[in-house]
Amino acid sequence: MDLAGLVYGLGWPLLVAAQNGFHEVAFAVPLTLLMFEGAMARRYWQVLLAGVMLCCTKEDLGLVVGAYGAVLFWRSRHSSDRSGIRTGLALFLGGPAATVVAIHWLIPAMGGQPGYYWNYDALGPNAGAAFVNVVSNPLCLFEAAFSTPLKPLLILWLLGTTFLLPICSATAWCTLPLVAERILSSNPNHWSVAHHYDAFLWPILVTAALEAVGSLSARERSARTARWLGLAAAAVSLAAALPFGLSSLADPNSWRPGASEAALIRASSHIPDGASVEADNLIVPRLTARTDVVLVDETPRGRDYVLIRTNERSFPFATDREQVDRARLLLAHGYEAIWSDDGVLVLHRVSSEPIPGEHVPGQNSSPVQDIVPSDVGHSLFHG
Repeated sequence: MDLAGLVYGLGWPLLVAAQNGFHEVAFAVPLTLLMFEGAMARRYWQVLLAGVMLCCTKEDLGLVVGAYGAVLFWRSRHSSDRSGIRTGLALFLGGPAATVVAIHWLIPAMGGQPGYYWNYDALGPNAGAAFVNVVSNPLCLFEAAFSTPLKPLLILWLLGTTFLLPICSATAWCTLPLVAERILSSNPNHWSVAHHYDAFLWPILVTAALEAVGSLSARERSARTARWLGLAAAAVSLAAALPFGLSSLADPNSWRPGASEAALIRASSHIPDGASVEADNLIVPRLTARTDVVLVDETPRGRDYVLIRTNERSFPFATDREQVDRARLLLAHGYEAIWSDDGVLVLHRVSSEPIPGEHVPGQNSSPVQDIVPSDVGHSLFHG
């Protein structure tokens, strides 16, 4: 178990997620493990509590909760565990229901749009149309899932780095909703392992692999095989983590922010409390508590301060050239630079001169869809 903990903690999905800024996956990972641990110990109140908290963490995690409910129901039915059967049924019904409620009511109530994250153009323009298309032509699922070599490669990588052990455990079914979301997606960002998406899968894959090893160990004739399979899986997993940051953990420089990230932090100190700001994607979370901040993008918003990078591409811009052009536009129309270092600029609006293309969203405005850069979607390891 010590080796399993080491493999889990140093897993490449967690290393990648740690390099991509804070995300709700930081809550999803331990909550998923708590749900599994509660079921193994038959502490079903813990299972329900963790399941409810997962549903509150991210809108699609209700599907994972529902999938685990099916697994728990099936396992409890074979062991005549009535409490497990009831808990599994509650998760199976409640998880997907929570996802529907979040997407159709809660997100719009907070200013979002129900279909903003719909990225399944090959299936249809919306969920209703996609359902009709899939029922009438199930092959469209396979066409969407294999529309690019990166999609099957993603599945092979996820299973290969755990030595295929998860497929021997029913818990692996919990990965199905999250993997399906990605391989059916038309957004190339979802096909890569360079983002945080795999961290949601990691506790499921590791738990399933451990269950597979444990099941083999319980059979007297297979105990030695299970031991060697576990060691092989650990070796493969740790080897896969090396290029994702494991090899640099012993280097003190890897624990320090890069020049651009450090400059963003210094730049934020030049923005006063209560100011209206457009800011770079990475620094926005640090400003939410004390300023009125929105994400800086291609459309000028006319705010008092703009914090932007010019030497490194930042979401939602497609290229760093677009960021340079945005800064130049503002400097030519009523803004001045009050701070600059390592490609980071802080601009202050000093006049009410109109800015070409300026648009301030109103009550019924629609969020702008980001454009995926042209170099994304060509490599499994590049995002």
